[in-house]
Amino acid sequence: MSTKQPTILGVPTNIITGFLGVGKTSAILNLMAHKPNNERWAVLVNEFGEIGVDGSLVQGQKSATQQVFVREVPGGCMCCAAGLPMQIALNQLLAEAKPDRLLIEPTGLGHPKEVLQVLSTEHYRQVLSLQKNITLVDARQLSDPRYTDHDTFNQQIAIADTVVGNKLDLYQDEDKQNLIRYVAQVGRFGAKVIFAEHGEIPPREFEGSTAIEAHSEHHYHRKPLAADTEMPESGIVKAVNKGEGFLSVGWRFSPEKLFDRQKLIPLLVEQNVERLKAVFVTSSGIFGYNLTADGLSEVELDDCTESRIELIGESINQRFETELLNCLHQPHSL
Repeated sequence: MSTKQPTILGVPTNIITGFLGVGKTSAILNLMAHKPNNERWAVLVNEFGEIGVDGSLVQGQKSATQQVFVREVPGGCMCCAAGLPMQIALNQLLAEAKPDRLLIEPTGLGHPKEVLQVLSTEHYRQVLSLQKNITLVDARQLSDPRYTDHDTFNQQIAIADTVVGNKLDLYQDEDKQNLIRYVAQVGRFGAKVIFAEHGEIPPREFEGSTAIEAHSEHHYHRKPLAADTEMPESGIVKAVNKGEGFLSVGWRFSPEKLFDRQKLIPLLVEQNVERLKAVFVTSSGIFGYNLTADGLSEVELDDCTESRIELIGESINQRFETELLNCLHQPHSL
């Protein structure tokens, strides 16, 4: 009797990309709400920072009992800074989940052409069936040269089969036409442009093969990441990462460190950064936080192994760490 594992072939795979804070994780969670009950789905999440928060946010709302399996690759562009670990994580995820669909969310500061090239190699050619690449864009950013002059922002549009103008409810009248014109200039010939609110994209938009071919060299280097570091006696791990004109600072906290939710929220709201993501174990439950230019959102999570927070910006408030530690729950002494 053979004990050979069943071969995984032709898994429909979507890359869902977009710049910082545009709503990629929300789009994935919305899509997963349409997952057929009998299907197993896998999600591979990459983050610019080394701490890794997105995986906890997704996992806290979808679990293996719902046949959704999540793996995370922290530390920058999947195929540049993380390199071989991306392939290791993907191989482990495929073996564990044996998925009917794979969703890949590269970091908002990553190079999607290189991710696409890794997925197009001989190794994955039979295993994966590359479906449409979806790029989310906040059309309001087209008036800001920090975005339009950023190579990664333009590369994300260039690899898209479908560009989604997300956050439509916040647009001015001219924003839609600006995005259509910009995609015509920067995007591939025939790229589709649609619009959405809150990352709610019709599932049909993810169906069909990608028209993009990857021809980009990639390189590898690897350093130990803070997401993998053993928790020290202090119960706190800090990590800093730089690249693409941005700085990321993140912290992990051991599970026994509880935060005061009433102190946390005012601190998070006042941060002037490009992006803030966090999961916190608090004295009143477990919560996920997401700060963009449009404000702070909070969601209650079912589970979380430890508190994690990541800030990305051109600069980070130097007092933030002290203020964050002041949010630790102080039990009343008898």
